[in-house]
Amino acid sequence: MKPETLGFFEKVYEVARLVPYGKVTSYGAIAKYLGAAKSARIVGYAMNGSHGKDVPAHRVVNRKGLLTGKHHFEGTNLMQQLLESEGIEVVDNQIQNFETVYWDPAKEL
Repeated sequence: MKPETLGFFEKVYEVARLVPYGKVTSYGAIAKYLGAAKSARIVGYAMNGSHGKDVPAHRVVNRKGLLTGKHHFEGTNLMQQLLESEGIEVVDNQIQNFETVYWDPAKEL
């Protein structure tokens, strides 16, 4: 992996660590905040590689509130269980009341 990609991953982790308990953000929102609006997929790759880095990756979902990264978590429903433990309702891999729990780093930071 290129050094600049690793640097971008670290920036992604820094933003993900700022997502408050009980809130979620999207891959695209993090990418946009970091000035790389078309890099949502790269943010997803970063989240996949975040195991053991103390990153609350379960709080990063797709722009529609779908738990698209859930298969990267151990166990079948770990991502959903982590979100539900923070009071976020998930039905069929979809966050309910997405607008009320959505946290946009561009507006909040």
